[in-house]
Amino acid sequence: MTNSAVDLDPRVGADEASQKAHQLLYNSLVHLDSNLTVATELAESLDRPDPVTYVARLRHGVRFHDGSDLTAKDVAYTFRSFLDPAFRGRSGAYTNVQSVEIVDPYTVAFHLKTPSASFPINLVMGIVKDGSGTANARTPIGTGPYKLQSFKPDDRIVLTRFDGYYEGPAKNSGVVLKVVPDDTMRGLELRKGAVDLVVNDVAPDIVWQMQRDGKLRIATGPGTDYAYIGLNLKDPLLQRLEVRQAIGYAIDREAIVKYLRRGFASTAVGIVPPMSWAFQREVFDFRYDPAEAVRLLDAAGLPDPDGAGPRPRLTLTLKTSTSEMYRVQAAAIQQDLARVGIKLEVRSQEFATLLGDVVKGNFQMFTAQFVGGVDPDMLRRVFHSSQAPPNGLNRAHYRNADVDRLIDQASGTTDDGQRRVLYGEAQAAIARDAPLISLWYKTNVAVFQPDIQGVRLSPIADFTFLKDVFRSNSR
Repeated sequence: MTNSAVDLDPRVGADEASQKAHQLLYNSLVHLDSNLTVATELAESLDRPDPVTYVARLRHGVRFHDGSDLTAKDVAYTFRSFLDPAFRGRSGAYTNVQSVEIVDPYTVAFHLKTPSASFPINLVMGIVKDGSGTANARTPIGTGPYKLQSFKPDDRIVLTRFDGYYEGPAKNSGVVLKVVPDDTMRGLELRKGAVDLVVNDVAPDIVWQMQRDGKLRIATGPGTDYAYIGLNLKDPLLQRLEVRQAIGYAIDREAIVKYLRRGFASTAVGIVPPMSWAFQREVFDFRYDPAEAVRLLDAAGLPDPDGAGPRPRLTLTLKTSTSEMYRVQAAAIQQDLARVGIKLEVRSQEFATLLGDVVKGNFQMFTAQFVGGVDPDMLRRVFHSSQAPPNGLNRAHYRNADVDRLIDQASGTTDDGQRRVLYGEAQAAIARDAPLISLWYKTNVAVFQPDIQGVRLSPIADFTFLKDVFRSNSR
């Protein structure tokens, strides 16, 4: 893994490395299937008797690592944590929860303040033991397929098989999550056989080379991570639709996917990933068409001041992170825009500085990746006019009353078919307005030793499949 886990309590650890460990140590009431639809896990059923109530009925016979039974008390304790103002954890997703009620020893009811068809995704949360407190950060007791043997921050987490796991014991005796921060070193560790498997943490160039060598096995699958260019719609130039669309037509996204991502990506049309039940494919999409970009700039009253000469039509600034991949991608975008008369000044910043500027609106354009966008309610968080910072993630300061209405209606209805239609119409309107320029969806990639079997990549590249992984010569 690239980074060390920070906190093994699923209610607290929000970083990706911690969440990968949570997936092996704990179970949730529900999980996301391959269509990013909520499916039951510890809950045998999840019902919605009225618009503001969800009722989860638990499986019987699920045990924690210490041998105790999972009951409604544990579920209530886990989620009531988020309602405690003094609790310092991932409480933001639960502000709409009024109360958590224990109906009987194996039934829990969630009472909401307002109707929300997207609420069940917030039940993808590892269940901790009743009363376990802050101990979960370093000595977790969950119900997952593995239990903790040791945790050495910035080095490794050693997990051993939990033989009492409710779905049956894992096919291997344990898993070591080893931290190797450097791209090149992770590649060398694989080549030496010092690690068995790396998921999504091998650079595209290195994967491509390994593919050509043919000594290691490679598995791929469509992913949900979404790369884009954010535009500041408060900027006088970028307020103009023709300018935003000209930028979209000028960028050769296919070349970025083919050469910079080595084919481990696909061109994107919007923030909702293609495997989602709510994805709308029939929306406006940019093709690489520099001539159309030139036509749009001319129509916007931004003629080329010296024909084929060096002077630009306009100058824009793009902020990007200092990572190699982003800097090279920014250079490619800079070249593409120069061909249509847009001078692009690229500024690389440490990620924390970049994020701070974006939240404050101190940018014209920026590049980023949206990670973990698995529920169509992300359209509200990213595009609803009420969600401009600091309230949400509408960093483009995009405003469209029709989009607001469609998203509000989709959030309020209980009919999934109607939600799909409404979210689809919202996606179509957003694509036409181009507040973001979609670049690509990441392809998930696992690289592993030839004797490793059972590798399976989900769209969110979670680690739950590790319980089914084994060596072909020692099953």
